[in-house]
Amino acid sequence: MPHINLLPWREQHRKDSQNKFVTVLFGVVVVSFLSMYLLSSFYGGLRDGQNVKNNFLNTEIALLNQRIREINELDKKKENLQQRMRLIEELQSNRNLGTQIMDEVANIVPAGVYLTKLERRDDRIHVIGRSESNNRLSTMLRQVQGSYLLERPIMQGIVAGEQTSRLLSDFNMDFYVKPFDQIGEARNEP
Repeated sequence: MPHINLLPWREQHRKDSQNKFVTVLFGVVVVSFLSMYLLSSFYGGLRDGQNVKNNFLNTEIALLNQRIREINELDKKKENLQQRMRLIEELQSNRNLGTQIMDEVANIVPAGVYLTKLERRDDRIHVIGRSESNNRLSTMLRQVQGSYLLERPIMQGIVAGEQTSRLLSDFNMDFYVKPFDQIGEARNEP
């Protein structure tokens, strides 16, 4: 037994242990790199998928924005056409407005009120006349307020006077023609 040398066995065991350690270390490194590569590939795939979705959404948003612009342009064109139609309707309605005003003035003037002057400027009508009594003038004011075509009667003044055997009062009055949309509504009411 004294001739047995244990040193080569220990060296062999040490080399085997180092080889195992290097092999295990190499295996751990390979597994770590492989798992990092797989995780990186997985998250890269998710990122690429999300980028594809984002690009798709961006193109769809651009298409929708273009459609919205087209709809807004169509709305503007529609509004312009409606405005033109309203203008044409107003012109058609105002074509006979002078005749309608004369007819309405004839309807609102009660007996005992005599008009000597009737003047129209834009939507204001100025009336000068004579009246047998103030009650008849107040009746005329009420009829102007109830008219479908006329509004806002304003009495400028009443001057008492005497002419031949009758007592007549001179008066000045203004009233206005209603705007087109109010005239149309008044006509459509039952």
